[in-house]
Amino acid sequence: MKYDISVHEFLEQSHGGNIDYSDFVLSYLEDLKTVSKRLRLMQCISGKLVKPQHDLYGLPFTVKDNICTQGMQSSAGSKILEGYVPPFDATAVLRVKEAGGFIAGKTNCDEFGFGTFSTNSAYGIPKNPLDPTRTCGGSSGGAAGVIAALGYPQISLGESTGGSISCPAAFCNVVGLTPTYGLVSRYGLIDYANSLDKIGVITRRVEDAALGLSLIAGHDPRDSTSLQISQKEYKAEHDLKGVKIAVPKEYFQHIDKQVEKNVRDAIKKMESNGAIISEVSLPSTKYALAAYYIIATSEASTNLSRYCGMRYGLHGKLKGGFNEYFTAVRTEGFGEEAKRRIILGTFARMSGYREQYYMKAMRVRTLITQDFKKIFAKHDVICAPTMPVPAPRFREIEKLTPLQNYQMDVLTVPANLSGVPHMSVPCGRTIGLHMICDHLQEQKLLNIAAGFEGLK
Repeated sequence: MKYDISVHEFLEQSHGGNIDYSDFVLSYLEDLKTVSKRLRLMQCISGKLVKPQHDLYGLPFTVKDNICTQGMQSSAGSKILEGYVPPFDATAVLRVKEAGGFIAGKTNCDEFGFGTFSTNSAYGIPKNPLDPTRTCGGSSGGAAGVIAALGYPQISLGESTGGSISCPAAFCNVVGLTPTYGLVSRYGLIDYANSLDKIGVITRRVEDAALGLSLIAGHDPRDSTSLQISQKEYKAEHDLKGVKIAVPKEYFQHIDKQVEKNVRDAIKKMESNGAIISEVSLPSTKYALAAYYIIATSEASTNLSRYCGMRYGLHGKLKGGFNEYFTAVRTEGFGEEAKRRIILGTFARMSGYREQYYMKAMRVRTLITQDFKKIFAKHDVICAPTMPVPAPRFREIEKLTPLQNYQMDVLTVPANLSGVPHMSVPCGRTIGLHMICDHLQEQKLLNIAAGFEGLK
């Protein structure tokens, strides 16, 4: 394919006048439609083109369905928001547009981000481009699938609550970067869990992730959780010599043998190229999954209470009392997993149970963060498997109970609870190497990831 080039090459050639943008973008959109029809990766595709201008020269971006995009349906994968077209852009989307990026469409995802396999969307289940019988991962499954399916220069905006960027990146053999909580504005994000949600990027290469982060990171006064940090340019400079890598023994328990082999081989390869490896312990890991699901479902049940059929989204006939009307709309609009998490979260934050569950989970969250801090005091990065298994087939997923589904997040939720930056880089077919750094150490993370990527 004539446009199978990197983002860096696209920008270089575009500014040099060596790319016919009209031919490029029409070719891209045609292939995007074809692939999406076959694999159900997109919720909607733009019919409105832009003039190539500014720094990005019309570089295509796709945006996860739970990030508001002006003029495009932004439904968070849910029937209850079908037809909702925001009159504004999320800050991350606006910054892409202002830099000259082209928003090509919205990617399919689990309803409100509730899932590990993107099987909970009201708009179809995205299929893995590497093997359509397997999942793309979730909840940013469509975002990772688009990057894997098309060889064009492009970037996808994803969102992670408990691993929703790293998981699909691993399963689709692409790069997924989740930044420090608060580094990227959450303004315009349709919330799952406010204290956990983070907008990040999914790309083919580490250097593309650095560019994407440079565009969207930085303080935003419209977001009360936004850190007081100005925008800066991130690079991806190969750097492994002398890097101190911590390998937590807890992250290799109860995982697939092929995953363990590939990840350990990747770490050994880094060691042979100058990295220093140490086995460490993160004892609070065993509590992370329970703490995460208590916190996340509690916050989700609060956030989803706004979808009652009165202000926006799905409406019903105004009959009966409040409870009768709200129940009818929510019963029709929410999927099975959304209802399950609303019930779990409502129970956990009820009077009498709040201290027993939610507040205890928050204290566990602090312990997990303290464990990470102890490791980062002596090491540069933690390396571990991204997911405990390679991308499973849909027939295997159908046999899993809800609890078994939740257990798939065991390796990604600790970093998300702590709000530290992390990145999944391919190290085998549908297998990812997870790299985790201390808060606001995105530049270090990018350098180490680029160093590993350059060894292949």
